[in-house]
Amino acid sequence: MAALTLREVLDLDPVRASEPRLLTGRTALDRPVRWVHSSEVYEGANFLDGGELLLTNGFGLTDADEEVRRRYVRELAARGAAGLAVEIGRSLPHMPAEVVDEADRLGLPLLALHRVVPFVRITEAANRAIVARGLSGRSVVRPWGDDHTAALLADLADRAALNQPEVEARSALAGFHPGPGARLIGVSVHGTRETGAVDRAVRLLSGAAVLRAAFPGDVLALLALPTAATGDPIRAVQDAFRAAADPGLTVAVGHAVDAGGGWLRWSDTLRAARTTLELALTVPAAEPSVPDGPLVTSARALALERELTRGGVDTNRDRLARLVQHTLGPLLAWEAAHPSDLVRTLEVHLRHGCSPTRTASLLHIGRQSLYQRLERIESLLGLEIDDPDLLGELLQAACAHRVVRGMGATQVRGLRTVA
Repeated sequence: MAALTLREVLDLDPVRASEPRLLTGRTALDRPVRWVHSSEVYEGANFLDGGELLLTNGFGLTDADEEVRRRYVRELAARGAAGLAVEIGRSLPHMPAEVVDEADRLGLPLLALHRVVPFVRITEAANRAIVARGLSGRSVVRPWGDDHTAALLADLADRAALNQPEVEARSALAGFHPGPGARLIGVSVHGTRETGAVDRAVRLLSGAAVLRAAFPGDVLALLALPTAATGDPIRAVQDAFRAAADPGLTVAVGHAVDAGGGWLRWSDTLRAARTTLELALTVPAAEPSVPDGPLVTSARALALERELTRGGVDTNRDRLARLVQHTLGPLLAWEAAHPSDLVRTLEVHLRHGCSPTRTASLLHIGRQSLYQRLERIESLLGLEIDDPDLLGELLQAACAHRVVRGMGATQVRGLRTVA
């Protein structure tokens, strides 16, 4: 299906309500319109990519001289604008003759809008129509077919070439309307091709909205928690999935971002959820998981793992192996010759503030056995593990050891959410 044309844009109700009059460019009415923008910037058209219909109230043209007006039209034409629509009556009493002359000379469609209609109504209606036309006319076959919600989530997760108006229009088409101040959180669920776990979790999060879709490898979702929600949003989402997800599922939760922060932030939380899921499925857990329940983790819980593998797991393989050997070499040599669990004991102990009570409980051993392990670790490494100067280095190395072990595991099939 062809793209939306300028002729079709002019036939939209909000545009017709503005009582447009075509002054020039009648032969160009069938040119495609890629997007509709409103702008009062007259110093250039560098923000245009080509194919846009530009709306302006004409304020900047009021006191400009003839050459400035002509140059403005030339720059729009040079950038490949689909047309220029100028509101007549408030800021600009009539269309300047030199603007009409230059537009006619260049074949640029020039519209005079004789009735005030909020530009937001025009851009919203036009861009929704453009997005709907573009999605229904896609020729590339993708795994989710005509599922517009899945297409949007996939584009966000892959950080495709998008812009904010497009993302907002496509979200609206999917019925996703994050309110002012809402917090967005990306979620990726592995082990099912159904969205039931997401839907049940959303019901537990009163007032939350969701954009979700099932993919061949997993389920991807973008949750919007309302402004009124109190407490830690990440913790709330994790608790909801622990209650709603079936045993055996793995759930990864991304960062909490401001819905008004722009589409790149939306992309960030989805990508963090997907990266976290990949790590959760390929890197051995630092601590025992809850038996008979889902594994629910978050980007912040695996922040160190994500930082160590930034740029890709394979890219960091040799660097991490050297880090582990340099810091934990004596422990690895001991474990190779004796049945023990010293590296894991060290990491759990460090992760929980060097609390003997908490560490012993998580490892399911007595405190006396734990003290014996800690003494062995300090003896082999020749240092005190509760030295504040060493905590970061030791924890990083212990975490890297798990990542390196996970690198040798078989890759999980079908993990990637989108191509």
